[in-house]
Amino acid sequence: MTPPLLSIEDLSVEITGRGRRTVQALERVSLDLAPGEALGIVGESGCGKTMTALSVLGLLPSGGRITGGRIRFDGTDLAAAPEPVLREVRGNTVGMVFQDPLTSLNPTMTIGAQVAEPLLLHTGASRAEAREKAEEMLRLVGMPYPAERMTHYPHQLSGGMRQRVAIAMALICEPRLLIADEPTTALDVTTQHQILELIDELRARLGMALILVTHDLGVIARRVDRVAVMYGGKVAEQAPVQDLFAAPRHRYTEALLAALPERAAGPAQQLATIPGLPPALHTVPAGCRFAPRCDFATEECGAREPRLRGDGGAAPGHVFACFHPVGSAPDDDAPAAAVTLPAPRPSAREDDGTLLRLTDVVKDYPLRAGPFARRCGTAARQVSAVAGISLTVRRGETYGIVGESGCGKSTLGRLVVGLEAPTSGTIRFAGRDIATLTGRELRAHRRNVQLMFQDSYASMDPRMRVGAILREPLAIQGIGDRAGQRARVGRLLDDVGLERGAADRYPHEFSGGQRQRLGLARALALDPSLVVADEPVSALDVSVQAQILNLMRDLQREKGIGYLFISHDLAVVHHLADTVGVMYLGKLVETGPAEAVLGRPLHPYTRGLLDTVNVPDPQAGPAAAPLGGETPSAAAPPSGCRFRTRCPAARELCATTEPPPAEPATPGHCVACHFPLAGVASGVPVR
Repeated sequence: MTPPLLSIEDLSVEITGRGRRTVQALERVSLDLAPGEALGIVGESGCGKTMTALSVLGLLPSGGRITGGRIRFDGTDLAAAPEPVLREVRGNTVGMVFQDPLTSLNPTMTIGAQVAEPLLLHTGASRAEAREKAEEMLRLVGMPYPAERMTHYPHQLSGGMRQRVAIAMALICEPRLLIADEPTTALDVTTQHQILELIDELRARLGMALILVTHDLGVIARRVDRVAVMYGGKVAEQAPVQDLFAAPRHRYTEALLAALPERAAGPAQQLATIPGLPPALHTVPAGCRFAPRCDFATEECGAREPRLRGDGGAAPGHVFACFHPVGSAPDDDAPAAAVTLPAPRPSAREDDGTLLRLTDVVKDYPLRAGPFARRCGTAARQVSAVAGISLTVRRGETYGIVGESGCGKSTLGRLVVGLEAPTSGTIRFAGRDIATLTGRELRAHRRNVQLMFQDSYASMDPRMRVGAILREPLAIQGIGDRAGQRARVGRLLDDVGLERGAADRYPHEFSGGQRQRLGLARALALDPSLVVADEPVSALDVSVQAQILNLMRDLQREKGIGYLFISHDLAVVHHLADTVGVMYLGKLVETGPAEAVLGRPLHPYTRGLLDTVNVPDPQAGPAAAPLGGETPSAAAPPSGCRFRTRCPAARELCATTEPPPAEPATPGHCVACHFPLAGVASGVPVR
C-alpha cells in the first residue's frame, strides 16, 4: 500500500489561557491522508476541527502545546520539528487557507504583494515572475479584474474577494497538501463552485491532498473522499463519504444531518436541533462526551468512554465511537414528529403594516486614484453599487436578498441602517424618511434598526470583553442600570447558545461560529423592530445554524420583528424568507414569494444560481457548470440589461433596452427580463 502523505497519530493538544485554566482542545486524534486524497472534517464550533488543522503547521494559539502524539508529513514529524523546518513547510509544501481572511491578510500590503510573497520566499522567483504568476492565480480563483485588484489593499475588497485572495496565496506554490479551513464560507454559490473546481483540478494535476474543514455538508458530500466527524476534541465517526451520508452510525452525525435546512418539511416547521451545548473542555467529562445531549444515552455512556470501532453493519473503513449506534434501537426508523410553529401573534400595525419601504434607491461611489487622492481623472467616474432598488418589508416579514459577491447586497443593508446615505431615492422606516431624521429621532431609529455584520470579528472591539460589548448598546441608549444590563447580557448569551461565562472572554478567544452568535446577540440587545442580517449564519455549523434560525423565527413571531436577510445560502433563504429578491450588479432582477422565485425561477440568473447549489447528497451528482463569463465592473455596467454579457438567451434588444419589472405568471412574482423562462421547477432541493 502507498504510505500516507500525512499521518496524525494519537494527537493531544492543551491550551492554557488566562487564569491558568487549561483546555483539552484535542485528545488522541488519529487521521491518515493518502497522496491526492481529500478528507473532510466536520462538527460544531469548538469541536477541534480548526485546532487539528493548525496543529499540522505548528500554528497553535498562545498557550497551546502538543502534549502527545505525532504528525508525520512526508516522513517528517512536524509535532517535534524545529521552527526553521516548519517555516520551510508553511506556504510551500503545505498551503493553508485560514477561516477569517481579513485577519490573515496584512492590511499594509497590496493584494499583489501578498499573493506573490510565498513565491519570493520559497522558489527564488524574480519579482516580475512572482507578480505575473500572482495575477494569473487571482484570475484562476475568479477574482474580477485581477490586474486592477493587484494594487488594492484588503480593506478595499468584499469578504468574498478577500477569501479568494487567501486561497490564491495558499495555492500559488502548488503545495502537496492544502489545508482549507472554511474556504468557501464567504463565497456565493457560483464563486464557490469555481474555487472548488480549481482545487479539484490541482488535486488531479499535482496529486495534491486536501483537508477540508467546513460546516457545509453540501460541499462535503460532493468534494471529499472520506469524512471525519469531530465532537468534544475527539473523532466521533470516520467513513467514506458515500457511507456516512447513506448510513451514519454515530448519534451525533445523525443529529447533524437532521438539522440541515434541506431536511425541513416546510416553512411552517422548525429545524431539528441538538439540545444543550458542546462540552466545556477545561474539565473533561467522563464517559461519552455527547451523552448529555443524546436521547439514546444510558448509564454506560456516562460511565465509560466508547472507543472507535466498526461492526458487521458498517462498510470497510467506517468506524464510530458509540455504544448505541444508529440502527441498534427498534424505533430508529420511526419518522420524527413534525414540530409546527404557532401562528404569528397579531402586532400593532400602521396603515398596511409596512415597516420599511425603499423607492428607487441609488448609491454611487466616486472612483479615486488613491487612498488620499481626490476623484481620479477630470470626469467623475462612479461605481454603481445600488441602481434603483425598490422593495417593501412588512412587520413580521423576512425579505431575503440573494446574489453573487459584489452585487450590492451589503451596500443595500448599510443604506437601510443609515451607515450610508443614498445618492438618490428614499428609504422610509415606519413612515419616516430616515434622511430627514436628526437628534433623538435618529437615535430612536438606530435603536429600532440593527445590523448583523458579515464579518463578526472585525465588528467587535478586540480590547473589550464580550460582556462589555453586549452591554454597550444598552448603556448608550440609557436602558436599565448596570445590574439590569448584566442580567440582559446573560439572557442574550442563553438565547444564542453560549455559556454565561463567555461574558468574561475576549472576541479572539472564540471560534468563528461562536463570534457569529455574539453578533446576533448584540443585534438583539435593544429589541429592534427590524434587523438587517448580513450573512448571519454563514460561519455557523448546521446544528447552531438551526438553533439561530429557529430563534430568529420565534422572536419574529413573538415580537413582529422584520428581517432583511442577506445571504448566498439559498437553502437557508428558502427556509426562512417569505419574499426573495435576487440582485445582480446593483439591480433586483427577480422578486416574489420564496416558493415561486426559488421553486420556479423566471430569470436566467436565478436559474444559474440554483443550478450551482451543492446538494448535501453524494448520490445527487455534480452541480451544473457555473454561470459563464466574468461579472462586469460596476464602474462600467453594460447597457440595457446588465446580465446580458453572461446570459445564454441574450439578443439585440437586451443590449439597447433595460427590461422593466413585470409579472408574467404568478401575482407578485416579478422579473426584469425581456425573455423570461417558462417557470419550470428548478429541480434543486434547496429545502
